[in-house]
Amino acid sequence: MERMVGTVSRGIRTPIINDGDDIVQIVTDSILKASELKGFKIYDRDIVAITESVIARAQGNYASIDDIAKDVKSKFGDDTIGIIFPILSRNRFGVCLKGIAKAAKKIVIMLSYPADEVGNHLVDLDTLDEKGINPWTDTLTEEEFRHYFGYVKHRFTGVDYIEYYKSIVEEYGIECEIVFSNHAKTILNYTKSVLTCDIHSRSRTKKILRANGVEKLYNLDEILSTPVEGVGYNEEYGLLGSNKATETTVKLFPRDCQAIVEAIQDEFKKRTGKTVEVMVYGDGAFKDPVGGIWELADPVVSPGYTSGLEGTPNEIKLKYLADNDFADLRGEELKKAIAEYIKNNECEFKDSRTSQGTTPRRLTDLIGSLADLTSGSGDKGTPVVYIQGYFDDFTK
Repeated sequence: MERMVGTVSRGIRTPIINDGDDIVQIVTDSILKASELKGFKIYDRDIVAITESVIARAQGNYASIDDIAKDVKSKFGDDTIGIIFPILSRNRFGVCLKGIAKAAKKIVIMLSYPADEVGNHLVDLDTLDEKGINPWTDTLTEEEFRHYFGYVKHRFTGVDYIEYYKSIVEEYGIECEIVFSNHAKTILNYTKSVLTCDIHSRSRTKKILRANGVEKLYNLDEILSTPVEGVGYNEEYGLLGSNKATETTVKLFPRDCQAIVEAIQDEFKKRTGKTVEVMVYGDGAFKDPVGGIWELADPVVSPGYTSGLEGTPNEIKLKYLADNDFADLRGEELKKAIAEYIKNNECEFKDSRTSQGTTPRRLTDLIGSLADLTSGSGDKGTPVVYIQGYFDDFTK
């Protein structure tokens, strides 16, 4: 019988995962149980994707605002701390800011505008044009920003992040100054001790500050990058990738992801005889077309994946072949011609004319986005996603 279904992505329900649970066993058991109940088989090159959140939960990788404060204090002492380029997020940065504020004597927060690096807007571009403000040349104080733009609330959350971040700092009885600039070196007019909070541009930001006389310089990836009295940490990403757990704690990005994905792959091989690919995923790498928000607030889409997920797709545009090379064919004859082309040329697609228009992104970024959209970010209860047929082409 002719195959009529291509890629299938299934959200897999698991038990609620807590500190100390065996994540390898839970993931494997849950998928195999689902396969029995739903009647799907396990094949080579199927993909198991596990959300980073449940791995961090199983590891107990949490930290409190006191833990954050202790590490910040050890690095900055009693200096005025310049916090620059944080994203606008209660979930991602609000609790982290509490910990930083608890360690400080004074804080200057410098926000990029009109939006943060992932697209959360403080003000829209049309309003900037109307007011004659150039965000690439103009530095604004909080008073000047309010004069030009008033009290702007986030389109989706309804939060005035300027007011929100300032209130967090002032709650600890310390002074907080807010400025707006897209130039990292602007913060050096206020303090020489800087905590950079950007995610994907952090290396460039630190390079600019070093070239302009910064004295103490750290990024969020260096806060809780080592254990502080046995609490949660992440040696590579520190506080980057963390999420709010409670009002006073954060869940950090998981550790040792490579060992975990390889252990799950081994367990599947042992129990099914099949070699599945496995990855850990966080945020997907897609952009909301309405709000303009780039989803990727994690430092990477996938902090760990098996070797079969390395690289980018090697695909062709079927419609290109149908419209060009085989424009005179129809029906079964066209189908056979395209299938034969794929079989004979499958190692030569990259950078060829027939691959133009295919998605030139890393497999882990594409599959992580698929998994993130499948599992959702709320109450679906499916922290594991099982994907089949992703590597199949028209000939399979």
